[in-house]
Amino acid sequence: MSTPSFRGLSALGFLGCAFGLVFALYLQHVRHFEPCAMCIFQRIAMIGVGLAFLAAAVHAPRRGGRLVYAGAETLAGAIGAGIAARQVWLQSLPPDQAPACGPTLQYLLHMLPVTKVVTMVLKGDGNCAKIDAQWLGITLPGWTLIAFIGFILFAWAAALYAPRASRYA
Repeated sequence: MSTPSFRGLSALGFLGCAFGLVFALYLQHVRHFEPCAMCIFQRIAMIGVGLAFLAAAVHAPRRGGRLVYAGAETLAGAIGAGIAARQVWLQSLPPDQAPACGPTLQYLLHMLPVTKVVTMVLKGDGNCAKIDAQWLGITLPGWTLIAFIGFILFAWAAALYAPRASRYA
């Protein structure tokens, strides 16, 4: 049995991101979990990671290009992990120390410049501190944090250890 190619591993990374986004949409539209602004930003970061994996799968570069794609996947993943970690921290605060609930992201985007909205969202509010569900004792942002770290590690493993493709593959 041969080791999967870089192209195949990148496609697998893309599918993992797509699964994560489909699951988030399932939770929103079927289970009626309303995403907070930080959750939406995490989705955007997941899209970024997924698009980087997709581009890597389509391009299937040699060693130097693989490192560039792993860097792009890491950048998007680190942004997402940072947002998820911030939300996990907000959720760990005692209720009396959690920030007050704020307006919706849609309202903020309508009323304020984008840079101010991003700053406000990254600070978090009471909506982001609310725990909707847990699985195995870990909240949804906790699982998202784990996923981002996993995607970063997977990106580097694919870039560094996938076998070199033949010239004609």
